[in-house]
Amino acid sequence: MKFLSQISAALALAGSGVLAHPAFDELMQPSTPLRRAQAALTRVNDFGPNSSNTKMYIYLPSKLAAKPPIIVAIHYCTGTAQAYYSGSPYAQLADQKGFIVIYPESPYSGTCWDVSSRAALTHNGGGDSNSIANMVNYTLNKYNGDPSKVFVTGSSSGAMMTNVMAATYPEMFAAGIVYSGTPAGCFYSQSGGTDQWNSSCASGQIHSTPEVWAKMVHDMYPGYNGSRPKMQIYHGSADTTLYPSNYNETIKEWCGVFGYDYTKPDTTQANTPQARYTTYTWGDHLVGIYAQGVGHTVPIRGSDDMKFFGL
Repeated sequence: MKFLSQISAALALAGSGVLAHPAFDELMQPSTPLRRAQAALTRVNDFGPNSSNTKMYIYLPSKLAAKPPIIVAIHYCTGTAQAYYSGSPYAQLADQKGFIVIYPESPYSGTCWDVSSRAALTHNGGGDSNSIANMVNYTLNKYNGDPSKVFVTGSSSGAMMTNVMAATYPEMFAAGIVYSGTPAGCFYSQSGGTDQWNSSCASGQIHSTPEVWAKMVHDMYPGYNGSRPKMQIYHGSADTTLYPSNYNETIKEWCGVFGYDYTKPDTTQANTPQARYTTYTWGDHLVGIYAQGVGHTVPIRGSDDMKFFGL
């Protein structure tokens, strides 16, 4: 696989740093209490091939749109589908807008996502990313979903997987929103490990060029030349779990994919969308939002997410 040599070269600059992953995320608590969703979360046992044993949960609002959009909402380490359903605003927003929310659940101890194995970093490779894509296909078919309005988002480890989903299944998603993650491929395990922690990436020691990062993305789905999802990247300057340089590297990765110059954003807006947040845009496909003084993770901005998704 071509991308393996690129990832190995980048990792070699800092050493592999592969350790057993820590359980690093506290249960996410929203800044203001969320109104209770109108329906319960439902487990789906048979959604298609699932070699990674990833669990699928789905939220169906009582008033489903005729051709509903779909949001895949991916939890953090130590999290569960139920915790992300309860602690994020997507189910309540689904009640208002009629879309479906898929909440995948990691099968691993500590419930981080596998963003390190060759299988996970390959289109139809059989890893967690493949299982999540199969959840989307199941939902589109069963509920007559709108294939042009499928979105993905996540926090921390779920943000890492959001980047991986956008890289491995670009044809599936219209947009992705990343809350405090790392670039797709940054956690790659040279030893072939599944669900492996990579301390070099987490601590911000891996730096590469937009061209190398972009090649990693392209080689996760060789030969693909179609459309790719627009991306919005959040990160906090005080993040000591996934260090802030991961924001820069993620921006470089998607700038490389889209052909933008990461050193020259088209717009820079201070104190947007709130005080001490700065919003940068590149073209029509990339937004970076850097939050001064914010740690791990940047709080979810549900209303702004809806605007970015066009919902």
